[in-house]
Amino acid sequence: MLDVRRLRLLRELAVRGTLAAVAEALSYSPSSVSQQLALLEKEAGVKLLEKAGRRVQLTPQAEILVAHTQRILDRLERAESEMTASLHAVSGTVRVAVFQSAAHAVIPHALTLLAEKYPQLRVEIVEREPEEGLFAVSARDFDLVLAEQYPGHTRAYRSDLDRVNLVSDTLRLAVPGQLGGRPALPSIAAAAGTLPTNPQRQISSLADAAHLPWVMEPAGTASRAWAAQLCRQAGFEPDVRFETADLVAHIRLIESGNAVGILPDLVWSGEKPSVRLVPLPDSPWRTVFSAARRASAKRPGVLAVRDALARSVAMMPTPTDLAR
Repeated sequence: MLDVRRLRLLRELAVRGTLAAVAEALSYSPSSVSQQLALLEKEAGVKLLEKAGRRVQLTPQAEILVAHTQRILDRLERAESEMTASLHAVSGTVRVAVFQSAAHAVIPHALTLLAEKYPQLRVEIVEREPEEGLFAVSARDFDLVLAEQYPGHTRAYRSDLDRVNLVSDTLRLAVPGQLGGRPALPSIAAAAGTLPTNPQRQISSLADAAHLPWVMEPAGTASRAWAAQLCRQAGFEPDVRFETADLVAHIRLIESGNAVGILPDLVWSGEKPSVRLVPLPDSPWRTVFSAARRASAKRPGVLAVRDALARSVAMMPTPTDLAR
């Protein structure tokens, strides 16, 4: 009889690629993982791993076991979900991976709703970039992920995950403007002539920002690729002087007059923006969605969290004074 725990280690190796990564994910030592897989080989009676340089790779027989192991783990997860659903109280722990603007805008109110309705449910929130979060849910490190989809950008399809759209989030050009009824703070950039001294009058379209300094998310992210392509379609290459995944830093750089950028409405959490927002061509939006493993999507805790997220978004005030 094959040991399910050892089969899971083999499946983890197929997902994560190295013994060290498996050991780190499961809080084992690499030698312990190696020993357990050696025992699994004895149980199976066939060779499961072979050397490939400094790493190991799965044999065709191991790939067959991994495919069956995935189905076994899915069945066990469904059994757990059905058993939990038979109880009256929603309890247990739901681990959620979220990206930054969703963490700021949606999560706090959703947690309040969950605490009021399901006091026995523990929800753990960890910030992860969308691609990393999707992988982590597939790898069973998390139960749910909030991710984003930009126009014209597709992600690798994961057949083991579902997808539930949460909100269509409008994207706009953000430029220095009025702050609390007062002009934006003087900036080095404006003093040097980098930004217009009166950006409210001079920046009314994306093309008007062609010669200005930009803040964008790091190269390689979907948002950066989309924003750069949008600028190129407008006839210019953006002068990206500031690169950070922290959208709060984007806001500070823009409102202080040091940059322009593209921000999603969700980042304002329903509050009045501190910068001036200009419509982009064709009024684009990103789609914010949640994803869970299909095997656990009906688990009561996962359903409760998704319901709270949807209610949080529905109750969020529309950002005021956006594009004017």
